[in-house]
Amino acid sequence: MSDASTASASDCTHPRTALTEAEVEALVRGICFKTGPPRTVGVELEWLVHELRTPQLPVTPERLEAAYAALRPVHLRSALTVEPGGQLELSSPPAASLMECIGTVSADLDAVRAVLRSDGLDLVGLGHDPWHPPRRFLREPRYEAMEMCLDRTGPAGRHMMCASASVQVCLDAGYEEPGPLGHGRRWWLAHQLGPVLVAAFANSPMAGRRPTGWRSTRQLLWMEIGPGRAGAPPLTGEPRNAWARHVLDAPVMCVRRDGGPWDVPDGLSFRDWTRSRTPRAPTKEDLDYHLTTLFPPVRPRGHLELRMIDAQPGEDGWIVPLAVTTALFDDPQAAETAYRAVKPLAERSQTRPAPHNPLWLDAARTGLGDPELHDAAVGCFAAALEALPRLGAGTEVTDAVAAYFERYVRRGRCPADDLLDDVRALDGRTRLRPAGVHSAHGKDFPV
Repeated sequence: MSDASTASASDCTHPRTALTEAEVEALVRGICFKTGPPRTVGVELEWLVHELRTPQLPVTPERLEAAYAALRPVHLRSALTVEPGGQLELSSPPAASLMECIGTVSADLDAVRAVLRSDGLDLVGLGHDPWHPPRRFLREPRYEAMEMCLDRTGPAGRHMMCASASVQVCLDAGYEEPGPLGHGRRWWLAHQLGPVLVAAFANSPMAGRRPTGWRSTRQLLWMEIGPGRAGAPPLTGEPRNAWARHVLDAPVMCVRRDGGPWDVPDGLSFRDWTRSRTPRAPTKEDLDYHLTTLFPPVRPRGHLELRMIDAQPGEDGWIVPLAVTTALFDDPQAAETAYRAVKPLAERSQTRPAPHNPLWLDAARTGLGDPELHDAAVGCFAAALEALPRLGAGTEVTDAVAAYFERYVRRGRCPADDLLDDVRALDGRTRLRPAGVHSAHGKDFPV
């Protein structure tokens, strides 16, 4: 939800020119993949904000507001935004190298943490809040409409909005030509490597102080929201065409108004809106806004935004998924190795789009306990480790990736397993009952 607050009600006052269906398709095709040499990298980090000393206690909205007010004058190179539940997000500027990106974001995080800790608060890297129920902090028309829309499919939307956090890696779309750095291959790889990244970095096994039965509860939330809002298009065919069709067929979250509540239509696709022109004809501004309400695991925004990785533990845990993912996409040799490693997994998707297929479900549920995902992760991490020096990564980065490889990946574990071990040590009999109600996938869902 990196761009959740970028569009405002003021957009509604711009001069409006109605769009046709053909114009929508042409616009989407023109902006979603900006091809060329892969040269830049970025990262978007979402963090839960908890009490520094007793994170199990809720932070009051008044304390959050005061802390965020103290952050406003702090000079940062990254964009600092607030998510609906009060999570903080840092979005880096495009960097010319992996190390430049890490240096910029690390300095910004140091500055943000210093302000928060002076008020007794801290940034916490977990994919889903294990202690607190979802509670909306922002009271803006966008989130009123989003909540109303997502509530139609169950509780997953509120959990996603208000109790989840992630590491989102942003990479250039790639060359127009075929090959390991071509945009078609990178688009395919992002969706097939996605389950490996979900499994290797799963870090959200709890909700309501109890295990949910999933290594990545956050990924389960996205699947429960549904394919129209949080799904990918089919991987068959040319990526631009597939994404343009998906955008047109995706449900409209809201129709904005200059004053008063926004309309929240039920079952109206953007294609239908262009044809019916009801309650008014859609405009270019409406299309831009519609694109910000779609949350697939890989979102084309000119560049590719990989959204499937849980927030990571520790102050610098985010560096490992950023480094590994960048290496597997931007180093030609590593990209080819990753392609070969994940290709055997493709048949497990049963040709169904991500993340609503068996492969992604297994990754979220069992992590690297899945033998085939484990084998693929071992091959991909080994390739990333070889590639990182070629990309100019420093010793601290390669050492961090190597340590993660040995601690988790080789052993078929992920950070979620550490959290579950802690729960077992505290009280195995009462805390290991899965929390929740029966979900659409026949699994327990946190409430």
